[in-house]
Amino acid sequence: MTLYRTTQATFSVFFVQVASYYLGVVLARSLPAWQIKVPFTKWSFNTNPGPWGMKEHVLVTITAAQGATSNLGWTPISLAQLYFDTKIHPAACIFFMWAVVFIGYSYAILARQLLVYDPMYIWPQALMQTSLFETFRKSQDDSRSAKKQKHVFLIVLIGATIWEFLPEYVFPFLSSLSFLCWVAPHNKIANFVGAGIGGMGVLNISLDWANISYSGWGGNPLITPFWTSVIGIIAYVFIAWVLLPAAKWGNLGEWNHKLMSNRIFLQNGTVYPTAEIVDAAGHFNQTAFDYYGPPYMGLQVRWTKFFNYVSYTSAFSWILLFGGPKLKQAAVGVYRRFKNNKGASAHFTYNDRLNVLQRSYKDVPWWCYVALFAASFITIIVMLAKGIWFIPIYTFIVAICMGAACVIPMGWLYAISNFQLAIGDTNELIYGYMIAKSTTHRHPAGASVYGAIAGDAWYRAQYLLQDQKIGHYMHIPPRYLFFSQIFAELIGVPVNYGVIQWVLKSKGDYLLGKERDPTGQWTGQTLAGYNTNAIQYVVMGPARFFGSHMYQPLKWGYVVGAFLPVLFYVAHRFFPRLRIDMWNITIFASTANTFLGNMSTGAPLRFFIAWFSMYYLYRRRFDVWRRYNYIVAAALDAAYNIAVLLIFVIFSSGKNISMPAWWGNNQQSVERCFALEDN
Repeated sequence: MTLYRTTQATFSVFFVQVASYYLGVVLARSLPAWQIKVPFTKWSFNTNPGPWGMKEHVLVTITAAQGATSNLGWTPISLAQLYFDTKIHPAACIFFMWAVVFIGYSYAILARQLLVYDPMYIWPQALMQTSLFETFRKSQDDSRSAKKQKHVFLIVLIGATIWEFLPEYVFPFLSSLSFLCWVAPHNKIANFVGAGIGGMGVLNISLDWANISYSGWGGNPLITPFWTSVIGIIAYVFIAWVLLPAAKWGNLGEWNHKLMSNRIFLQNGTVYPTAEIVDAAGHFNQTAFDYYGPPYMGLQVRWTKFFNYVSYTSAFSWILLFGGPKLKQAAVGVYRRFKNNKGASAHFTYNDRLNVLQRSYKDVPWWCYVALFAASFITIIVMLAKGIWFIPIYTFIVAICMGAACVIPMGWLYAISNFQLAIGDTNELIYGYMIAKSTTHRHPAGASVYGAIAGDAWYRAQYLLQDQKIGHYMHIPPRYLFFSQIFAELIGVPVNYGVIQWVLKSKGDYLLGKERDPTGQWTGQTLAGYNTNAIQYVVMGPARFFGSHMYQPLKWGYVVGAFLPVLFYVAHRFFPRLRIDMWNITIFASTANTFLGNMSTGAPLRFFIAWFSMYYLYRRRFDVWRRYNYIVAAALDAAYNIAVLLIFVIFSSGKNISMPAWWGNNQQSVERCFALEDN
């Protein structure tokens, strides 16, 4: 649901982690121990096999996490239905989403041996969840310190949940405190400089955890390594406080209209009629395109694309130069283990305590991953052969190959930095090149179909690897963990599809810009970005797009991204004390790729929190940091998601109940920036 919102705080499973613990304890005490036999089989199960244990707690939590996590199948479904009036059959949607998820799960085998079992890769998000699991486990053993940790967690959880009702519903003014707008509410320059919703965000503070922990800034500041947060704030200052004013007042580029919008327009600045350039059969309408002319994009969208291209190629260059030797060493160890016939598992390659303990369990055999891939592959091939998903079969083959190429380099980046790289733009550009000469398969949503397949091949592999790292930390049998992840998706995908349909039907006017959401949240800016990509890469085609002198410089981003890490590597070799290896170009470019049109607040306060927690407390008060940092981080993430869930259930699940307008919920501008122009 958050994917349709401006700020997309990552779904937090901590509510389930907390609730399932207490519910499990209650059920273990109250359920009768009945042995139930499954009819017509030899199987049976007990309704209460014993005390609620740590392993059950972990498996329930991981099942909920995987089932509740969205997949990129939402993009073509939403794009086709909302922008192009093309409704895809529900069964096709559900099977497509299952298939793209399971292809990603099958690809986890490519990096499991290298990134999960190696103790060098900590996976910060997994470490935070493990800390909370350990707190509950120790509290059962009458540990005084663990009980204190649990009390701190519950206090922060309850307090932050109550607080989140204010910026998210009752008092949206708190979501973006714009000092300059208070001083000069009717001054256009002050409004643009100070606004956190549609401006530069100077001297602006957000008290909404959704904005502070926004994934575009690097996610939860209490778990992201400090060096990652430093790179993120530098990138934010560069794009928000340097590029934005240069673009607005400094004549930075041509066609300076619509700076703060990521939609596409006609030359006169009106919205581009995307639905009219696709006919009823989903084919490109050349006559309509010639009539309306090429689409125009604001300058901010153009530089976000440039940085997106930089981040993609730099990820491969950076890992080759800085992470290649270590990954090669790990791969050699795995190969030697195969050669010596001591088993495929890398648990025997590493001799740390966790790997020694995990040797007691049977690993998931490789054929399970192959079977998962084969079933998903056949499912998509059949649907493409029937012409359901807009793309030709050969592009599907390319998509799964491109996805496989991303798993190790981008998994390496996430495992050390907690930073997830967005790769959708490049995937859709590749699709545009492949169908450029085709007279069929020109439906704009085809690019997002290709992107969903290639993107989730990496994203879902990452989620599975992260949960396997949690299982590694918590000594969970790998086969049980694997089953829980598959079971979760079988249940979760149909539910996700239902949520997609609810959002499209109830928030469609906000998402299309026909009505303005006063909170600035239901903007659909991510979906609008996908629509922009669809028009430029499928309708226009890459040759026509990059042939325009306005867009020609963008493609050089790939070259810059490929070679800039080389310069950093050479500098690091000459000046190792400067730790240039920490100044990751990929993280900088990916943060600079964040679109600020609807939300530029949150980053400064996020950096202060990161400094206080991951630098000051970590270095000066390590014992306090060790006891409480991850506990508080988990509580804040859980509180936001609980609050949003409660707001949805109470005020939106039935009849939509809007918060009445008052001083803290001004209908014109919740920030009270009354002179802010529609840039």
